[in-house]
Amino acid sequence: MAKSTAGKTNPGRFFEDYRLGEVIRHAVPRTVSGGERALYHALYPARHALYSSDEFARASGLPAAPLDDLAAFHLVFGKTVPDISLNAVANLGYAEGRWHQPVYPGDSLRAESEVIGLKQNSNGKTGVVWVRSRGFNQRDELVLDYVRWVMVRKGNPSADAPETHVPDLVPVLAAEDLLLPAGLDFTGYDFTLAGEPHRWGDYAVGERIDHVDGVTVEEAEHMLATRLWQNTAKVHFDTTARPDGSRLIYGGHVISMARALSFNGLANAQMIVGLNGGAHANPCLAGTTIRAWSEVLDKAETAAPGVGAIRLRLVATSGGAPFQLRDEGGKYLPEVLLDLDYWAVMPL
Repeated sequence: MAKSTAGKTNPGRFFEDYRLGEVIRHAVPRTVSGGERALYHALYPARHALYSSDEFARASGLPAAPLDDLAAFHLVFGKTVPDISLNAVANLGYAEGRWHQPVYPGDSLRAESEVIGLKQNSNGKTGVVWVRSRGFNQRDELVLDYVRWVMVRKGNPSADAPETHVPDLVPVLAAEDLLLPAGLDFTGYDFTLAGEPHRWGDYAVGERIDHVDGVTVEEAEHMLATRLWQNTAKVHFDTTARPDGSRLIYGGHVISMARALSFNGLANAQMIVGLNGGAHANPCLAGTTIRAWSEVLDKAETAAPGVGAIRLRLVATSGGAPFQLRDEGGKYLPEVLLDLDYWAVMPL
């Protein structure tokens, strides 16, 4: 008689399985190559020069073109999914994200997460888990870290709820706390090669930019992208995992699409260096046409030569007029897919 092997498979963690303060080391480190860059640029209309050309990057003080900052984010994020969000209902938000140094082809990334908050929902069937995730390279150097919070199902609705602890998170990273890559220098910046003439001084706080273009998301491309980041969340692949029988588009796919669309108007916002906050306001499904607009929230000078920091709100929508975010009651409008608050760097 064949023996059952059910005990060898992993059903994923449920809300009652988390403990405040525990550190989870995630499986499967990943060595990146130029292949990730090529696929990233095939999946999204990504055209920022610093990530496209080794020579442009060298002229900006870097040894070569790094992997796109969001590609590094997705790689680290994907490692955390089997332990954090395999049984998630929704990925709710982000905070306190910093890119500590660039990722280059040949680097090997691994990840770990610390549980920093737990709160059972009133329905008793789900709870919110806060984690601080960190990505390291092969030299055990911190590459990036961020906080995210996820609504996770309970495996046993009658299981005792852990003690509630909601972490106190910084709403906005201070400009002086941002970490810029060693050697970054925009004093010889080539605006023609970058694609637009607009520099840091040309943007004003409160200014809004309609990025004009749109991209319709297809089923196959989002599954290819999600597999590329080794994200195994069931809702992105299994049509039985959602009541409506649809596959939910990975939120990171929407982030990268919106960031790539923002090139038209923000071509010189070359690197994302801080993630202040973010919300996936409404679900995105295949067939949705994503459009984007940005708002300048703040500006600051940096110690790097010729480099300024700019704080931006990036909003992805499925339609409607640009610059519309919430209704009169303060609730996100149904066409708003993403509301992301980040710091980028651009030439002075």
